[in-house]
Amino acid sequence: MTTFDSLYSLPGLRVYSRIMDFAEIREAFERDGYYLAKGVFSSEEIEGLDKDFDRIVAQITSSGEETNAKWGGPEMERMGVQNAVVTHTHNVQKYSAAWARAMFHEGFLDVAEAILGPDIVLHHSKLFQKPAENGAPFPMHQDWDHFPTIKDTMIAGIIHVSRATDAMGCLRVYPGTHKLGRLPISYRSQDSEILAKYPLENAIPVEAEPGDVLFFHYYTIHGSMPNRSNETRKTVLVQLHAGDDTHEEGVSHPYERWALRGFNHQSKRSSVND
Repeated sequence: MTTFDSLYSLPGLRVYSRIMDFAEIREAFERDGYYLAKGVFSSEEIEGLDKDFDRIVAQITSSGEETNAKWGGPEMERMGVQNAVVTHTHNVQKYSAAWARAMFHEGFLDVAEAILGPDIVLHHSKLFQKPAENGAPFPMHQDWDHFPTIKDTMIAGIIHVSRATDAMGCLRVYPGTHKLGRLPISYRSQDSEILAKYPLENAIPVEAEPGDVLFFHYYTIHGSMPNRSNETRKTVLVQLHAGDDTHEEGVSHPYERWALRGFNHQSKRSSVND
């Protein structure tokens, strides 16, 4: 666990600020498939991002477009959450300059660099708001099939705008499952081996505070419980890959290709015009 807001040690917690042990971060990520970085964004930074988060939610919900990204299928029916809600949009950096700046946040990119190396590319971002008492869960799954890349360097960094407890539907993970590689992709709408072998209730909850960032590999099996609390859970997930990687041909998912640090070695004149 890394934190960025101090230069001294607290009992049971290693504190780095800008002086970080990149090797330790990478070792932990390679072992577990996820890494929680504490206090990456300051309370002042989160206050501004929270305001624009709320503005984005208000704007998309008033547009008349569908904004509920809740999944369907037997697993959701078993959980009794067919009418639950999770508000969603892609690419918050296209709504808000504050969120565009957040993509280039030094502390955020320092942890990403420890995992990916010096060249870091933004694939896309996405906002998730789980409302109080009726926030939708996500059954256990991998993310690779949405946007498979040639070298499989894709990771996510979840920026916590609010706190996220297990009662609020924080992310749950099975540590080390990124080592399983690409598993079959049928689990979202029907029963599957993933749901049978890796039930949501047995996964490890990763609780977080505002300003924390949870990084995980797109092979890591993860999901989340419903938000049954009286608090709204707010997160922005930033999807990143290494600068020498790119997604496979035929992928239709939004792909921003921003070079957040270093260089995008796979960009071409045709690809940046997409």
